[in-house]
Amino acid sequence: MLSITSQSRFFLAREPVDFRKAFDGLSIVIREDLGLDPRTGDHFIFFNRLRNRVKIMVWDLNGFWLHYKRLEKGTFGRWWPAEDLNDSLVISGSDLAMILGGIDWRFVERRKHYVPNLRPIGSDGRGSTNTRVAQGC
Repeated sequence: MLSITSQSRFFLAREPVDFRKAFDGLSIVIREDLGLDPRTGDHFIFFNRLRNRVKIMVWDLNGFWLHYKRLEKGTFGRWWPAEDLNDSLVISGSDLAMILGGIDWRFVERRKHYVPNLRPIGSDGRGSTNTRVAQGC
């Protein structure tokens, strides 16, 4: 079951992924391209080239969950600036809900709330250099 909580971290891969990849192939992408450990319990979000399919992979104590959604019509929007050169974004659970719900974040007005300083942590316990925290989280 896909569980979106405030304690969960969500990493959105910027580059499209070949959707023939399953657990092992996506684990390699997470390790090599994103520089993260797939067994942390974090959610890793991947889109296909056409942006009409999304896969979310998460480790759950003794195995991986792979959530897959295919849109029958339309596409998922882009969630990062075109000039951003990082491999992934850290997004919030509410951002993920908007992505999956088809809401275009560029037209969403966010009310002011306290937001802790989100700092991605790599598998070595330090901040990862190839990950960017999404604006507005």
